[in-house]
Amino acid sequence: MERWAEELHRRTDGQVSVNTFPGGTLLSANNMYDGVRSGVADIGLSATSYEPARFPLINLAGSLTGIDVNSTVASQVVYDLIQDFPADQLGLEGYKVITAFTSEPGYLHTQIPVDTLDDLEGQEIRVPGDATEVLEALGGVPVGLGQAETGEALQAGVVDGYVGSRETLMDLQYARSVQYITDYPLTNVVFVALMDRQRWESLPEDVQEVIDDLGAEMAHFTGDYLDSHIDKSLTWAAEEHGVETRTLSDQEARKWTERLKPINDERLSKVAERGLPAHEFHERMLELIENYRTP
Repeated sequence: MERWAEELHRRTDGQVSVNTFPGGTLLSANNMYDGVRSGVADIGLSATSYEPARFPLINLAGSLTGIDVNSTVASQVVYDLIQDFPADQLGLEGYKVITAFTSEPGYLHTQIPVDTLDDLEGQEIRVPGDATEVLEALGGVPVGLGQAETGEALQAGVVDGYVGSRETLMDLQYARSVQYITDYPLTNVVFVALMDRQRWESLPEDVQEVIDDLGAEMAHFTGDYLDSHIDKSLTWAAEEHGVETRTLSDQEARKWTERLKPINDERLSKVAERGLPAHEFHERMLELIENYRTP
């Protein structure tokens, strides 16, 4: 969002300045979007998974497993999905979407190699909330810890590994405590930057046009930035700490997919039961992924 703020300032010839408040210094993750509605901030960026009941349809883009997609593709897909579906179905009524992007999928990071379901059986693994059922289905033992506690838990051997995106190897120095990554994509995290609709409508039309132009551009930029950063993290982890990526055999990957299919089906069904177009959303998501993957 620092890049977004700089670009907005430049493209409006200095008409618009943006003050950023990172790391929860103005609003916390749990009250981000309500804080925007109440005027505490003009724009708020948060993960929609922090409020699962509020964004059930959008969260399908992050909670479905086994989708092999990088952050660049996934970010553009999520931004397009938000344009394709009505705001009231997405939980976005009363807001203007500024941009959206996603992390890469979470991967299993462990102290011993996990090449099969038998290898994972009984291992205690730190997971984010939406990966609890996923890990249980694969035979692991999920442990709920915040990121602040995870590093110490890994070092002390309280957990045998964690599920997360791979920049954590370098950024949080987790490569010191794990040796292996299993190359099977699990869940990811969707981020949406929102502005209150009335505040948006108060902006001059030329400023609105610049912000609209930046929306899709920033989805691509952020995804590409994250993927590049992950590449650096993987290289650093391998060179400095010998971290190794393990690729499942085709037969084994099918076993993992079969184990996780009921969870994907249940998550789609639960959202559909709320009268939302879950299956249409899923189909459109897969179509967009294919479109963005194709050069």
